[in-house]
Amino acid sequence: MVGACYLLMTACHIAGGAVAPGVVVAESVPDLDVRSGLRFAVGMMFSPRFLLALCAMAGTLHGAQWPSWRGPNQDGTTPDTGFPVKWDKSTNVRWRTELPELGNSSPVVWGGTVFITQALEDGKERTVMAFDRKTGKLLWQRGVRYDAKDPRHQTNPHCAASPVTDGDCVVASFASAGVVAYDFSGKELWKADLGKQVHGWGQGSSPVLHGDQVIVYHGPGEFSSLVALDKRTGAVRWRVPLQEQHPPERWDGFAGKNDGMIGTFSTPLLVRTAGRDEVVLPVVNQLKAFDPKTGSVLWFAEGINPLVYSSPTLGQETLVVFGGFFGSGMFIRPGGAGDRTSERLFYERRLKKHTIGSPIVKDGYIYQSSTDGFGQCFELATGKLVWEERLPSTGASGQTWSSMVRSGDLLYVVNQSGDTLVLKASPKYELVSTNPIGEVSNSTLALSGGEVFLRTQSALYCIAEARKP
Repeated sequence: MVGACYLLMTACHIAGGAVAPGVVVAESVPDLDVRSGLRFAVGMMFSPRFLLALCAMAGTLHGAQWPSWRGPNQDGTTPDTGFPVKWDKSTNVRWRTELPELGNSSPVVWGGTVFITQALEDGKERTVMAFDRKTGKLLWQRGVRYDAKDPRHQTNPHCAASPVTDGDCVVASFASAGVVAYDFSGKELWKADLGKQVHGWGQGSSPVLHGDQVIVYHGPGEFSSLVALDKRTGAVRWRVPLQEQHPPERWDGFAGKNDGMIGTFSTPLLVRTAGRDEVVLPVVNQLKAFDPKTGSVLWFAEGINPLVYSSPTLGQETLVVFGGFFGSGMFIRPGGAGDRTSERLFYERRLKKHTIGSPIVKDGYIYQSSTDGFGQCFELATGKLVWEERLPSTGASGQTWSSMVRSGDLLYVVNQSGDTLVLKASPKYELVSTNPIGEVSNSTLALSGGEVFLRTQSALYCIAEARKP
């Protein structure tokens, strides 16, 4: 009995000093001799139930996970609070780790590990990097070799898609170089070759996890498709080609041009409504919802411009979608079937601002950052603009490709000078702070357990209030 108690308590101590919910504690263990107790305890420690409980508890110790681009719910929000609102290069920086080359992907966080994607040699090596959350030390870097030349925009390095994890594996989409899954020790679990992904501006859509599937938008470009892969093996479950066609008329930033760029860089959004799951993706000219089990189209709405940068957000049972490059704005509820164009709650054909970042919804208002460095607030019910303010910049560029993130009533957004602007999520504009780092960034912050993770084109940062002695 003593041995059983000791091993169970040791396991709990390693995980953080408390018994995880659902784990059988010592009082429920029958009276065993020491040897039998050891066998029982070891079996318990390596049982799926116990290990899953430890994983859950590890997440609690570190705060909420930030497992994917735009966080645990793909809406840019975290349930955690207590994040710093003031920092610079010498204040509240817990660690800074130099990165080998430029990159636009954003960090994701699970437990004690921070992950990013990173291209080397202009995309000839496409890798995942794993860092120790406490120290910023590189734990491992694994990737694939790809010697063919893929086109990209000069401001969009390869590996722009962020990784995704569920604590079991970490998955990265490397465009033409495939989709790859690793375990937390860096061992490659599988690699799926989805064929070429060719677009003049590269790639940016991040993979998402849905149960035992990985959902990947393999595009934009001639071979664009939405794909579901088996999370365990990488086998293709289903694949839906997404044909890209120029519309008869352009009304966005390429108005009057028949040969302007088309394609979507959006990340698929998983939503649950009326007892079913949907994969929502703005594609060229339409917003579409797919059945994650089969890939079949559930519904669509016309009116999205043919070049889309930002990703949709679900808030207060409403999908908010902004197209890119002075494109369209659309609000619509999920659910339904067939052509739902007439069911749009709000539609504006051409927005007055160019957007790359994705919106935040809170308490009846939408918050958005425009590419030219303005913060905006809209009414969710009407689409009416409530406020629009130029955000400050301490460097050469106040432009932003970053998406806002939110903790409580605070919004955080990064500009290209490396300033993080903290704003109140309020129908009245209020700037809380400007936090300069002085390094170019096109990435979105990750928030977890009171720590802010910032990726610049030079380094990865962990920013947090100084630890109390």
